[in-house]
Amino acid sequence: MRLEPGQRVGKYEVVDLLAEGGMSESFRARDCDSGDLVVLKVPFASMLGDMATYSRYQRELAIGAKLNHPGIQRFLGSGQINGAAPYSALEYVEGESFRRFVDREAPLPEERAVELAQQIGSALAACHAAGIIHRDLKPENLLITANGKTKLLDFGIALLQGARRVTWGPLSEAVGTPDYMAPEQIRGERGDARTDVYALGAMLFEMLTGARAYSGDNAIDIMRLHVEAEARRARTLREDVSPALDGIVAKAIRRDPKERYQSMTELLEDLSRYHDLDPAAFAWAPSDDWLTLPPPVGPMPSLRRTLVIVLLTFAVLAALGVLAQLAHHG
Repeated sequence: MRLEPGQRVGKYEVVDLLAEGGMSESFRARDCDSGDLVVLKVPFASMLGDMATYSRYQRELAIGAKLNHPGIQRFLGSGQINGAAPYSALEYVEGESFRRFVDREAPLPEERAVELAQQIGSALAACHAAGIIHRDLKPENLLITANGKTKLLDFGIALLQGARRVTWGPLSEAVGTPDYMAPEQIRGERGDARTDVYALGAMLFEMLTGARAYSGDNAIDIMRLHVEAEARRARTLREDVSPALDGIVAKAIRRDPKERYQSMTELLEDLSRYHDLDPAAFAWAPSDDWLTLPPPVGPMPSLRRTLVIVLLTFAVLAALGVLAQLAHHG
């Protein structure tokens, strides 16, 4: 439902359209009681016509109500427009997309990259303590304010522990963004706190090096590498990264969840003292129980490559559908 400037929605007055995404529109509005700016998020009616999609929307409202952390966009409430279309009200954050910030500034000074990772990790640790797994951590879902603080946004595909599994035609459990998706997500598993650990590790790699942990010609190639190959080390791209910090990043993005940090708190503890850590503590060899396909050492045989691509296509078709919708709607 397209809102117009000056229109009243509950106690809010619409100012202008902020953004249009694949499943909703966001409007800047003013709280007529306090005068504060807020964000009104209005799902498209076509999306809510699907029961599973509506269930996800209801889950996002429930998640918002459970969270209270300075590094997370605050949920302010929800309601209906003219007794029909639903909306949610969120904190308005004046800031820049973290995607634009990283694209412009990376590689960041080591201390600054760690500081930002700690901010993001603290917000995610609060989510995990509340039984919430974000599952779509990426620079596009963060803002950075003028005073250098990060804000975590968008819990549209978050997992609320204990809630039933929700699937939807174009959006199954294989959700996320290729550059930051943990292997278990690509395999179609629901994920847990270690899934967010992986995504934060991939983001820290990018902040330190200015490059993604994996690169490929297309989303399917990138997902294949997440599943099959160990990521390159940050020090191979930037020699002045401290060996201990290089080890922390490598541990965070291991393919086997059992070999990663087992909680966001563990990762934050190592980041807080990385100057004092012995790099030898991060010596590692892959375990035998995470054997899938061996890491590629040369061109894949054509048949095997075809089979891999077909299997991954089925596994990630949902995620690609979402990406296509977002690109279509700008």
